[in-house]
Amino acid sequence: MADDQDPNPPPPASPRPRFPPRPGEPGPPQTPPPADPQAGWPPPRSGDGGAGGGAGGGGGDAPEGGRDREPAEKPEYTLYRGSRLPRPALPGAVGRLGRVRRPGWTRVRPGRGGRPVTFGRVVRWLAVGVVLWIGLSVVVFVVSSQIAPGVSSEARASLSSSGWPLTSSNTILVLGSDQRPAGTHEAGATTSGPSRSDVMLLIRIGAGHTARLSIPRDTVVPIPGHGTSKINAAFAYGGASLAIQTVEGYLGIKINHVVEVNFTNFPGLVNALGGVNYTGSCVVSKISGGFRNGGFTLRLKAGTTHIDGAQALALARTRENLCNPAETDLNRARRQQKLFSSIERRVISPAAFIRLPWVAWDAPKAIQTDMGATTLLGLFAALETTGSPPTQVLEPTGGETLPGGGAGLVVSAAEREAATARFLKG
Repeated sequence: MADDQDPNPPPPASPRPRFPPRPGEPGPPQTPPPADPQAGWPPPRSGDGGAGGGAGGGGGDAPEGGRDREPAEKPEYTLYRGSRLPRPALPGAVGRLGRVRRPGWTRVRPGRGGRPVTFGRVVRWLAVGVVLWIGLSVVVFVVSSQIAPGVSSEARASLSSSGWPLTSSNTILVLGSDQRPAGTHEAGATTSGPSRSDVMLLIRIGAGHTARLSIPRDTVVPIPGHGTSKINAAFAYGGASLAIQTVEGYLGIKINHVVEVNFTNFPGLVNALGGVNYTGSCVVSKISGGFRNGGFTLRLKAGTTHIDGAQALALARTRENLCNPAETDLNRARRQQKLFSSIERRVISPAAFIRLPWVAWDAPKAIQTDMGATTLLGLFAALETTGSPPTQVLEPTGGETLPGGGAGLVVSAAEREAATARFLKG
């Protein structure tokens, strides 16, 4: 039995040390750090012939049992934090903005990409935005002008041909009727049937010309086929066609285009512009009988007033100014020209540019004309580039009693010729 035993039995397994050890128990064995010759670690043993050791390997300072000496200072360790490594760029790789990256390592910055924002880039972006905004407005204007109603074929036949308004001189007759809505209590206004021209304005525009001439509605003139009467009756007798013939025969000029103001849609155009600033004297008037009769009452103080579409329409239609009963039809014509100039200035203002697509949509609907989209664009461009001309009104030199009753205004031949020459000269 003794021969069967292993002469070198394995040592008994030591029990696993507890962590942390109990008081009095030995801790786990300490593993020395790896050797580093430059740092002098580990320290020389007592028998290795270090400083202070004898030739026999025994030093007087060596501790008992040949245990290692403790180092004088602890070694220094450097702590490195983890970070993202740069990614290599593939040759010919395309970046976010379309630029080809060069082969090599590129530094990636989280949250940053693309070129920096500079003043030049901002200006280019704004220029592109302005061009797109204007292009959208032109498209809207063309669509609106195509669906807007035009003038009669008789009126088109009465016009003389001309070139594009922006490059060629054109004479345009602007007409506005005095027809009022049903139920009005305003004296002298019609609600159905033929209506008289409430506004008669000549515009000379294009090729460096810019002039306006208002013809008072009570001016006595010969009307073809209807004898002598007030000039506003020509529109009631034969519409825009007869009005064109009457003005041409009276002043001896050729009219190239005609515009009939649609007073139903006119307030919408002014509102699309955000209103206009009108500067003038005090105005108090009652349109269509005033508020008490279902109409509109206008009250404007002297000076500059910001007015909306309804106020602008009432101002253009005002005949009797309760603030100044002594006013005549000449004052009314000057007021209409001031209003027209206010609308012009508003169109080129920054506030109107922000609303440009809405203005482009409402402008063609506020008028009836023989002009198409291209001609209208040329007209509006010419009006905005030439500025507002001084107000001109055909001044009467006397009065006349008509055969059917009523008083009219008479303009002498000399005054008529002089006013016409100033107008054509522009």
